[in-house]
Amino acid sequence: MGIRATFKSQSKLEDQNNFKNNKIRKQQLDSEEYILSKTNTNMPPAKKRKTRATAESSEEVQPLDTIPSAKPSADTSSETIPDKTTKTEPSTSTSTSSSSSSSLDAAAKAKERQERFKALQARAKSSAQKNLKEATLESQRLATDPNLLSSLNRKSAIASHNLLKADAEAAGEDFERKRAWDWTIEESEKWDKRLKKKDAHRDDQAFQDYRQDSRKVYKRQIRDLKPDMDFYEKEKMAAVERAAASGGLEIVETDDGELVAVDKDGTFYSTADSTGFVEHKPEKAAVDRLVKDLQQAEEVRLKKQRARNAANGEDGDVTYINDKNKQFNQKLSRFYNKYTAEVRDSFERGTAI
Repeated sequence: MGIRATFKSQSKLEDQNNFKNNKIRKQQLDSEEYILSKTNTNMPPAKKRKTRATAESSEEVQPLDTIPSAKPSADTSSETIPDKTTKTEPSTSTSTSSSSSSSLDAAAKAKERQERFKALQARAKSSAQKNLKEATLESQRLATDPNLLSSLNRKSAIASHNLLKADAEAAGEDFERKRAWDWTIEESEKWDKRLKKKDAHRDDQAFQDYRQDSRKVYKRQIRDLKPDMDFYEKEKMAAVERAAASGGLEIVETDDGELVAVDKDGTFYSTADSTGFVEHKPEKAAVDRLVKDLQQAEEVRLKKQRARNAANGEDGDVTYINDKNKQFNQKLSRFYNKYTAEVRDSFERGTAI
């Protein structure tokens, strides 16, 4: 109903404006005809014809002139604008609200991007600083000689020891007694045991016999051996469970609630006559470790042999079993090499008769 009423009011206003325009145009034409009639009474006939023609032409052009009618149309348009604006107020309000919400979302996204960019910049800066610090430390470690550093530390410790000893002697005190005040009995015993072991190891460096050499190799292997206690405990519990299931062990609970395995017939625990160890099957990793140790020992032996031969000037085959035999072979080679060289080469080639 509101829209139909506004259309009726607009059409009514347009009719009124058209009526006013026609009335104004008619008044103008009447005034022009009156002026022409006054001027034609005093004009010659030729000029009358010209003025009449111009008047007719002006009458024909006058309807095309839109200047007088422009003002009322502007008025009507200005009058109808409020209706249109009032009609489109809800749409404009929704459009403004949507545009404001979109602008807020864009601002929030831009702010979030800016914060992320700042965080990335800070992370890149911190990582660059850490990399520079690590590179500086690495260059310092590479530039520092560890042997020189250890020697300097050793010299510093010796100098401080001598200084303390000189101060104690100057004060008339026993330096060893004074220094022992800072040690406990356990530390003193451990230190004495270490010194004794060090002296024995120093005396044991020279070759005595093959039995002693084998003992040193065995002790070194035992020292380097790292037993897997977790695997050992697991195997032990599995063996106890098997023995308990077969009846070889009896599980007894004590008064404290502790479970104890009792060997009833004395067959579980191994003795000198037991052969249960032959049933043990080692795991693959242990076998691989044993093979690796044997290969390393063989490589060390060959390396020492090559170094020994290079030191003696003998890079060829070894033709001796000990130093005495080596000297004898050297004497033989000095006298008979020129006669036996061809025969030896033939044997090596396999072409000897």
